[in-house]
Amino acid sequence: MKVKRRYLALVEGIFRDKSGILTLPIGRKNGSIIERCVDDFGKYAETDYRVVEEKDNMSLLNIELKTGRTHQIRVHFSHVHHPLIGDTLYGGTKQYANRQALHCYHLAFTHPYTNEALSFTAPWPDDLPGIKVDVSTLAAAPLID
Repeated sequence: MKVKRRYLALVEGIFRDKSGILTLPIGRKNGSIIERCVDDFGKYAETDYRVVEEKDNMSLLNIELKTGRTHQIRVHFSHVHHPLIGDTLYGGTKQYANRQALHCYHLAFTHPYTNEALSFTAPWPDDLPGIKVDVSTLAAAPLID
């Protein structure tokens, strides 16, 4: 088993498509050593998502990375005009949070020596806008219809 990572992200706006796959190549933004952008000459990047909850012109997303590019979630959702709440580098507002509203809530992998399947979950942090989600049920739910 390879490493499986699931994230919760609170983003700006309401999605027309309630689930989907973003396959947008990511490269370094010209003139920056930190910022990345969608770039036709960048590396392949795939992000699967499903809307979990919507309110006050914000969407809570359940996200699984199929690749692991630098700033992948932040770049992909900013590019489709849904930046993360609190992510000012990629166009988000700090109106509701003083940091990126992004949280890795589920990690699963096979132990390299014992071959034991390991799985960990972590609840939504208290310092981010309040949501009521059971992360254990989200981790098992499919993202794509």
